This record gives sequence, C-alpha cells and structure tokens, in this order.
Amino acid sequence: MKIAVVGDTLLDEDIDGTSTRLCPDAPVPVIEVGDRSRRAGGAGLVATMLARDGHEVVLVTALSDDARAEQLRESLAGIGVVAGPSHAPTPVKTRLRTNGLPVGRLDEGCEEPPAPEVTADMLAAIAAADAVIVADYGRRLAADETLRAALAERAAHVPLVWDPHPRGATPIAQAHLVTPNQAEATAAAGVRDADEAAAVLRERWGCAAVVVTLGDQGALLLEGDDAVRLSALPVATSDPCGAGDRFAATATTVLAEGGSRRAAVRAAIDEAGSYLAAGGVASLASREIAHLGDDRGDARAIAEAVRARGGTVVATGGCFDLVHAGHVRTLEAARALGDCLIVCLNSDDSVRRLKGPQRPIIGQQDRVELLSALACVDAVVVFDEDGPESAIEAIRPDLWIKGGDYSAESLPEARILEQWGGRALTLPYHLGRSTTALASALAQVG
Repeated sequence: MKIAVVGDTLLDEDIDGTSTRLCPDAPVPVIEVGDRSRRAGGAGLVATMLARDGHEVVLVTALSDDARAEQLRESLAGIGVVAGPSHAPTPVKTRLRTNGLPVGRLDEGCEEPPAPEVTADMLAAIAAADAVIVADYGRRLAADETLRAALAERAAHVPLVWDPHPRGATPIAQAHLVTPNQAEATAAAGVRDADEAAAVLRERWGCAAVVVTLGDQGALLLEGDDAVRLSALPVATSDPCGAGDRFAATATTVLAEGGSRRAAVRAAIDEAGSYLAAGGVASLASREIAHLGDDRGDARAIAEAVRARGGTVVATGGCFDLVHAGHVRTLEAARALGDCLIVCLNSDDSVRRLKGPQRPIIGQQDRVELLSALACVDAVVVFDEDGPESAIEAIRPDLWIKGGDYSAESLPEARILEQWGGRALTLPYHLGRSTTALASALAQVG
C-alpha cells in the first residue's frame, strides 16, 4: 500500500540539558546542554511514522534549497520525497528542554511564506496513491487550487484524511475524515462545546466525517448525524508533540485497509496513547546497537533470523550495573522461554538520569562486554532514553521479561508489545541480591 503524505515539512530540533541554578543576571535557568537532535517535522513527521510502520510512503511537499533543507532530506532518508520549490527559507522549530521538561521554543522562518510551487510530479504522486493524508501546517501548500483539485479527484477513489491547521486551508469537501483537536475545532467553529463545534465544522466543510480529538478524554466522531465518543486510557506525558500526527496516520491506514471510520478512530486513539507511553518523539530517535565484532552482537539480525525460522524472540532490559547472581539467574530463566535473548541496556547517560550522578559504577562498554560474555545472552542493545520502549519497537520481541513482584499487565511496555501480538511476563526477584546492596558493601570495604 502506497500512502501519499501531502503537506508542509519543517525541521524540528531538540536541545536537551540539565539545570541546577539560575542565571546571575536574570531569573532564568542556566541550561547545560547535553544532547542535540533533529528530525523532520510537520508532514515529514507523519511520513516518518508511516515508514516506520512498514508502509510505502511518498512525501509530497515543498522544500527550500538552503542548508536546512539538506538536513531535512537527510532525516527523510529511505522515504520517497517529491518536492516543489517553497520559495522560502526552511522553517525550523527548536525546543529547549531541561531535566526532561520544556522551557521554551525558538521559531525561525515560520512567518507567512510566499505560495509554494506545485509540480507535475507532485500531482502524479497523489494520483498514484492508495491512501492520502494531508498534514496542513499553514504554509499555503494545501491552499493551492491545482493541488486541491488533484486531492479531490483522488479522494473519489481512495481514503483521504485531512489534519487541519488554524492558519491553514479549508479541508476539501471530499475528505473522508477531518481530524482537528479540541482547541482547533472550537476556535474554528466559534463555540466552546466540542459536540457543537464538530457539527458546525462538518456542515461548513461538507466532509463525510469530523473527529475532534480530546487528549486523554479520547475523541468525538461525528459521521452524518451520528455522534459517538470514544474513550482513551490516560497517559502521563510532558511531551505530547506528534500525538496528533500519530492519530491521523493511524486513522488513514485503517481506512485504507477497509476499516470503518469508527474502527479507524478507535485504533488511532490507542496508537496515539501507545506513542506517548513509549516516549513520544523520543521513541522515533535512532537506536544504538552495541556490536562487539561478531554475529552475537547484531540484535536486529538475530531477531529476524529467529522469527524467520518460527522461533521465539525474548528480550529484557535494565541497567545491569554490577552484574550479580540474581541477574544471571533471571537472564538464564528468560533465555529458557525462547530461542534467543536480547538485553536492552541503559546507556551511561540514561543510568545517571535514573540513578544519580555517582552511577553507573561500571561503564557502558564494560557492561555490554560482561553481558555478552554470558552464554544465555545473544545480543545487547544500548539505548539512551530513560526507558526501553524505542529499543523494544526496534527488536519487536515476542516476550518481554522483567523481574519483580508486580503484574505483567501493569508494565508500560505491555501495550507496546500488543501491537504485534507480543506479551510481557515477570519473573520473581532473587532476594538478598541487588546492585545497591553490593555498592553499599563495596563502599564499606573502601
């Protein structure tokens, strides 16, 4: 299935750091920069999500010819891009975060742009799509009449989902589903109630259905004269960036596979929640695979080979600082449940954020080497986030094993594994054996 993502592409950057003091000449935090990352935003983020889902994607957009546009193209490697000239600098949105929380954003090149140029190749890409999603970020591409005519024609044959923007173009009447959030819907309709806003907008736009997303309250779907509210499981997050894109992308694929609008919205709510639970945009960051010079270190290759012969892929995770007998027994028990065991290991930076500045006691590369030396461990994946969600999505294990006395259902990883039919299991701790206890004993010896 080929999905055309049509819309405005931005360059998103994150600057992450820590802050423990205020600036001496102003009451603002002093941020010690620890990490910088960039990715495609806007329609580019939607295309990235769909490509990672395994779909064939073509991004129909407008790009500049500046250095930032080259960075955008690099971040879109592996995704087909059909772009006309934007006639404007590449828009860049830089988020500043300290101690995991946002403190500000810098916008460059985000002022009102000139009209971009729509090419014949862009129109041809739309005409060849099996499904279309319009990600309008208010930069005038979705307002082009030639492009709108091509979208209307294609929508007569395949599903078209329109994700609108407050400064963007009016969705075409042929759209199968339009997906404003609550703030966008009530502002556009000039009312405070989401139900009333959905009715006003569906009549104004003439589209088949409007779904107003309501955050952790789920969504309101208005299809014809029938309105239904679908609930969501609350997800604690400080970074909702991209949740609307994830929602629209999932709804598009379900419609393209023949699902109803209600089924599409149900799946979209669940996927958006899973996306946030996995860390949001952080879950889309590249993963480091620790490779020690032999095949046992290549986690993806091992997992794919085991799956190809019908075997069971088992994974577990943790800091594994000062590996002890309890660790080894749990790892051996986990390996016995399947045909390979992949360990997802917190990086040094990740351990410091979780355990404090004095940890880890054993450095990352030594921990990788120690774990890889165990006969029960087939590969080690090093991840830099606070949790292993992104590593889990990269490996897609059949079983995720954790030690502890809590239920497997309570593990945040459980919902991620459900996406491909995996399961989370827990194994009991071995009492009296812990890294903290060992560290304390070593300190007494010193």
